[in-house]
Amino acid sequence: MNELALLLPPLAAGLLALASHVPLGRQVLRRGIVFIDLAIAQVAGLGVLAGQHLLHDAPGALLPVAAAVAALLGAALVAWLGRAWPERQEALIGLLYVGAASLAVLLVSADPHGAQKLHGLLSGDVLWASWPRLLPLALATAVFLLALAWRPALLASGWAFYGSFALLVSLSLPLLGLYLVFTTLIVPALVAQRWPRTPARAAFAVGLAGYVLGLLLSWHGDWPSGPAVVLALIGCGAAAIVAGGRATPTSGR
Repeated sequence: MNELALLLPPLAAGLLALASHVPLGRQVLRRGIVFIDLAIAQVAGLGVLAGQHLLHDAPGALLPVAAAVAALLGAALVAWLGRAWPERQEALIGLLYVGAASLAVLLVSADPHGAQKLHGLLSGDVLWASWPRLLPLALATAVFLLALAWRPALLASGWAFYGSFALLVSLSLPLLGLYLVFTTLIVPALVAQRWPRTPARAAFAVGLAGYVLGLLLSWHGDWPSGPAVVLALIGCGAAAIVAGGRATPTSGR
């Protein structure tokens, strides 16, 4: 039982991410900009690596600030690209991701621990999440949910969406890693589309099941937690999508 208690902080990290990433992911699918989370998360990761590279003796609390600033700048660029070239937005977001990833590789190329830092940025290790590390994400998530409850159409505004997205993704990234952030955004949102009668409930149920299953598999199998939860989320999402297709009434009745 004491060993299972160690899984509570990483599970809480997943639940916090789901609380904000489900509505954000659904908005991503509505806008048709699926790669935005990869691009902005990669830009946020570039901010973390730049902070580590330039601020060797700086306190660790500054790294989330660096990630948030970089992510907000990336989100502003994405919003501007969407207005300037809407028909090419997805392609330009892809180039932003590739450019940020290439800059990250160059930034750590001379660092003896560079490969380890890049690996941590991509796959993360949510098992190492602790209660103090969850506090910034918890506070930002609470403010986001309160704002969304006060104004449900908040995310329809481009600047509100991109700003919220950048801040919450940048805070989730150090805990989850880029792959798990992307999966947490997209898989529950796809499930919500498949279950139109109870979209939020279905999305959260699949997200919770994926995190619980992935963390248990990681713990008992001694597997990397990020990839284990990613695969569990994909598996649970696929099962829910198939079940949702069978449960959806046929049209023309």
